Parts: sequence; C-alpha cells; structure tokens
Amino acid sequence: MFGFLRIGKNKNKLAFDSREIEPHEIFYDHLAKTHEENLDLGEKKFEISLPKKSLRLPLVMAAVFFLITLFRVVELQLVEGAGFARQSEQNRYLFHKVQSDRGIIYDKDFKPLVENLSTFDLECSNARFPSAPAERQKIIASLAAATNGNAGDLDNAIATGRSPVIENLAHQALIVLEARIADFPGCEIVPRPIRNYAQNSGLSHLIGYMGKISPEEWKSASENYSVNDYIGRSGLEKSYESVLRKNSGKLRIERDAKGNIISQDVALTPESGDSVELWLDLGLQKKLWDSMSRQLAFLGLQKGSAVAINPKTGGIMAMVSFPDYDNNIFAANDTQEIQKLFNDKTNPLFNRVISGRYLTGSTIKPFEAAAALQEKLIAPDKNIDCQGKLVVQNRYNPDIVYTFNDNHVHGPTNMYKAIAESCNAYFQTIGGGYGGQPGLGPTRIKKYLDLFGWESPTNIDLPGEIAGFVPDQSWKKEKFAGTQDSVWGDGDTYNLAIGQGFIGITPIEVANGYAAIANGGTLYQPQMVKAIVDSAKNIIEEKKPVILSQNFIDPRNLAVVREGMRHGVNGINAPLASSLTLNQLGIPMGSKTGTAQLRKDSYGKDLMNSWVSVFAPYDDPQIVLVVMMEEVHEGQLAVLPVAKEVLGWYFEAKDASGVRLSEVKPEDDGNASTTNSETAVPAVIPAAVKIPLNN
Repeated sequence: MFGFLRIGKNKNKLAFDSREIEPHEIFYDHLAKTHEENLDLGEKKFEISLPKKSLRLPLVMAAVFFLITLFRVVELQLVEGAGFARQSEQNRYLFHKVQSDRGIIYDKDFKPLVENLSTFDLECSNARFPSAPAERQKIIASLAAATNGNAGDLDNAIATGRSPVIENLAHQALIVLEARIADFPGCEIVPRPIRNYAQNSGLSHLIGYMGKISPEEWKSASENYSVNDYIGRSGLEKSYESVLRKNSGKLRIERDAKGNIISQDVALTPESGDSVELWLDLGLQKKLWDSMSRQLAFLGLQKGSAVAINPKTGGIMAMVSFPDYDNNIFAANDTQEIQKLFNDKTNPLFNRVISGRYLTGSTIKPFEAAAALQEKLIAPDKNIDCQGKLVVQNRYNPDIVYTFNDNHVHGPTNMYKAIAESCNAYFQTIGGGYGGQPGLGPTRIKKYLDLFGWESPTNIDLPGEIAGFVPDQSWKKEKFAGTQDSVWGDGDTYNLAIGQGFIGITPIEVANGYAAIANGGTLYQPQMVKAIVDSAKNIIEEKKPVILSQNFIDPRNLAVVREGMRHGVNGINAPLASSLTLNQLGIPMGSKTGTAQLRKDSYGKDLMNSWVSVFAPYDDPQIVLVVMMEEVHEGQLAVLPVAKEVLGWYFEAKDASGVRLSEVKPEDDGNASTTNSETAVPAVIPAAVKIPLNN
C-alpha cells in the first residue's frame, strides 16, 4: 500500500491520499486526468474568507422577529388573555333556550280545549357551515334530498341566518336527519312545543292562535323570549299570554374544538305556565255552533254570531262567530291555508260578537221602554192607538207630509203589548213624540242606551273589542257638514227609536244589556276566564264578577219590560214566529226579536239583520242568549229555530249525577235508552215563514 500526494492543475491545492493504489487505478487516473485537461474541467475553486459585516443583517432581522414575537405573546397572554379565555369558554359552551310548557285552557268542568304537542325544526348556523363552494353545495344538495326541500331556498336561508331553516319537519325527514345529522355541520334538530286546538266547536275566535314573534316584539319583550319563539296572536292566547307562558329554561351544550357535542345539561329549569278555567260550557258551545252552522247552511247564509252569558255573573257561557276557521293551521304553519284565510272576503278571522257593529232593529225597544218609564213619560198600561203608520208634517212646510209605515195595525196598545208585538208606531211615538204624547228625543235615547253599555267597550277579556255607536244631532251636524243632511230631523229620531238609521251595536253589548234587564239592573263586565289555576288545577287567582254599574233603572220599570218580553213568548200577544218556536219548549222565558233592514237583493227583496234575545227561566234567569244572522232574506225564519234548539238542549232533564241525558252513551248490549236532545226537543228547522218586518 502506498500513500501519495495528488497535485491538480491548480498548484495551490494539495490533497493527500493514504489509501492503497492498485495498478489499474494508476492507469485510469492518468486517462481521467488527460480527459479533464482536454475538456478544461480541472478544479477551479478558491477558498476565500467571508467578511464580518455580512453576518450583521441576518442577526438583526432575527433579533427584531424575536422581539416582535415576544411582545405579541406577552400581549395575548397578559393583556388580552382574559378576553380570549372568555371567548374560548363561550365557544366551548352553547346555550339553548328551552320553552316551558304553555298553560292549558279549560272549560268550566275542566275539559281541555287545547293541548300541548311537540314538533321539530331544523336550525343551521352559517358560521359553522362549510364556506368552500363545492363542499357547501354538496352538503346543501344532500340536505335538500333528505328533507324533500329546495336546495336554493335552503342555501339562502342558511346564508341569511334565517332560523329555523325548516319548521315542522316531516316524520320521514326527521328520521333521516337524526341518523345523518353528523353529515350536516352546523345543523341541529331542535324540539318546539305547538298547540293542538279542539275542533268543530267554534272555539277559534275565543282561544285564538299563536304566531312567530316579530323582531320588533322580540326587542321589546323580556329576555324569556328568543327570536324564534311563538306568541299569542288573538283570542285568549293573546290576552292571557303572560299567564299561559312563564320563564323558559336553558340547556347548556359543551362542544369540542371541532364543534362536536361532548355533553348536555340543564342550566336553568323551565317554569311551566299557569292554566285558565273559563266560564264556558263546552257542551253548550258545541250545541250553539252546530245549530248555527246547520241553520246558516240551510238558509244559504255565511255570516252570523251568537253569545250566551250568565246574567248573574257576566260569565260567557258560549260564543260563536261565522264564518269561523281552524286555528290549527297556524300551529302547523300551513302558509297556503293561512294566506287563503287572509284573502277570504268573508273575513273568517273577524270575531263578529265583539268587533262587528250592526243595526239592531226592534232589539232596541225594551231599552227604550225602560227609558220612557224611568223618565215618567208614559205609564205602562196607557194605550196608544197604533193604526199602522205615523203621518208627520214638515215643521217648516206643512204641505210636506212624511209617512212612517208600520207593517201591522195593532190597535190600542200598551207597553206590554207593544213589546210583545213589537209595535213600531208605539215606540216611534215614545221615542220621538206624536199626537200629544211626549217622546224621549235623541239625546235621552242615547243617554239610556249608554247606561246599558251600548256605546262603551264591555272590557271583555278578549282582544279586538270595539264600542258601539249611537248617533245624535252633533254627530250628524259634523258628519254631513255643509249639506242639507246635517240637520237632525224627526225622521232621524223615529228611525233611531226602532233601531234603524246610523246606529251600530256589537252583539256582546246587546247581550250584556239584556243581561242587565234580566237580573234587575246590574251591568256586569263580561268575562271569559273564571280562574287562573296551576298544573294541579288548584286556584291561584279567582276572577270575581265585576260590576260596571247598577241601580241606574228602577227595578219596577225593568219588571214591566221583562213582563212585556214574557208576553212575547208565552202570552196571548206572542207573535206567530215565537209561538211556533220558543213557546213550544214549555219554559217560561222572555224574548225580543228584531229585524233591521239593510238593502234589497237582486230580486228586489229586503235583506236584513235578524236578531233574537232570550233570557230564561223567567223567574230566575240563568242564561241570556243572543243570536244574530246577517243578510237574511225577507220571510226567512232564521234565528228563532237556533234559540229553540239550544235552549231546549240546555234545559233538558238531567240524571241524578247532573249529566244531561243526551250526553249518556248507550250501553253495548243495545238495550240502553236512545234519549237525546234531538228527541227531547225537535231540532227540525221549519220551512221559511213570513215574519213581519217590525219584529
């Protein structure tokens, strides 16, 4: 083995190699060297020392970067550390509001009129949803397929932050989503309580419905509401919102950094709402709704209303308004059906009992009689010769004569007979004066109607009530200023005296006024709710009867009015229509019918509002029933058959337990009695009978 020094073309570079050199290596080395020289590939490297200044810039840059990093770490840790810690905790925990159970609405016997059910909504957070277009569209398409929805609508809902994205998930979609919810980041299934309302009882206007809270309402509402909550929109659901709904709860959801749920626990227990017990009799409500709906259909009518009130308390026993609607479509958020309701020209959402003003016709006469007696204008047994018309000369031009026709000649008529037969001439005389008999005049007519509550809201615990209206001279002067119609004339007074002209009263005001006549002179505030109760039906607050006024009419004068109304049913002067209907029940009662002419139909026949007001039993009134139908054709027997059927059912014999015989179900052996309200009191609606218009 030999070591040797190798000297390349560059003489300044030496290399010492100590390994053994084989002979063939010497040969190859020589050839390589020769080839290298021929190609000028010899080593040309030089070893040159780097200057010290070249290291300063990298060191300075490294020092600056280190100092900036150190400063930022200190800032994040010491200055902003607490804030980031809070954000981290907030991102870790997600709080959901848990709606409490809404209170139940019961009738007087604690029969539930509504129940709570659950539905499920899909909510998605755009912040947690994939932002990459391809991935986002893929998930949106999969979500649309799972829910049978529209991909574009879903994407828009998520992007705009609308929540929930889908309400009331279908059962099949719910199953699919629960199994695949991990495939849809940022989405979750959220339970939501909904209401299920009793149907086919005409309760929609009473109970009302619920709708999603508006942004404005949410901002002004308490912290117990979330932006997706539902709130009472009409009826008792609205007027007793603060009672039926209490504090919501909080569910704390712990998540990891990827948003996966680690645990869930209740941070705040929800507080269930209180329930309400009504004065309402569900059996009476169903009977009234059923009878009204059949009679309206029989006559080809659509609009009407009826209300039954307890004259001893003011409690509402039943109330229906036609046309009605199914409030469950709001619970289901059926947008198509909801839109149909809002577009319906018959306005089924309108509660005619408390929000409709109507001409009263002869319904006004008992109140006018009480006023004339109170003012001592006439004795109840004084006769006025009613020959079917009043002939009145113009006060400024005797050659101008006005004739006010009555459709019937009554002859000598005292107050009892006048109320029973509904004599127009009699009440026009005591209303406007005639032939030496002084009249009340418009000012006093208005005064006494106001005392009976005909121009003030009754303050019933339902939203949307309006006040009735009674015209007078000052109103007409302002209404028709600058025209000849601005002057109040005798004709206006005579029209007002029989419930025609410009007067407009709500059915609830009519019923409440008749309740004051029936009970001897106490005007109560009508009430739907009897008591507020807890979940165990223990009374929390009892709604005692509220007296609005009393003793404004001498009880002896009201006794005369009641006697006249009794003759209208059971007396010898009872009209034919009442004799064919109410008198057949064999129950002593008082009644007053009324027909207010509206206009003529395309065939030239009169259309009118048809009324009947009844209290019974006569000696100890338990119920006041007022039934009204709109646009009844002349000659149709409209409201009396309804009153007969409903009152017959109400006063039907009961068994020892107090249950009506019609409510006793037959035994399975087929031997049980088949007695029911239709057999006890015939429910056959008589054919159209000609009714005098002054009734």
